[in-house]
Amino acid sequence: MEAIAKRSYLRVSPLKARLVIDQIRGQDVEKALRILQFSEKRISADVMEVLKSAIANAENNHGMDVDTLYVSKATVDQGSVMKRIQPRARGRSFRILKRSSHIIVGVSARE
Repeated sequence: MEAIAKRSYLRVSPLKARLVIDQIRGQDVEKALRILQFSEKRISADVMEVLKSAIANAENNHGMDVDTLYVSKATVDQGSVMKRIQPRARGRSFRILKRSSHIIVGVSARE
């Protein structure tokens, strides 16, 4: 059985979020929390929040033992993109894309 937690519309590029998510996929929960705690990326705090929520879901909703949990699923999908305009020389304008991400973290018990 898998316990899942989601966080949508995070204002960070999916590319940057995947750098952190790839480090914790397949790791034990305690090791994943340690990796996120000492990561210097800004998004690691948000990923840690989602992981803690998945752990709480596993413990409270499914009755799993926290000591046997590992990160079985960790994905980042692209969310909506806000389009902004930056004025440039000679009356031109450049487009700025402000990307967002959807983070999904699932934990399962090792057998």
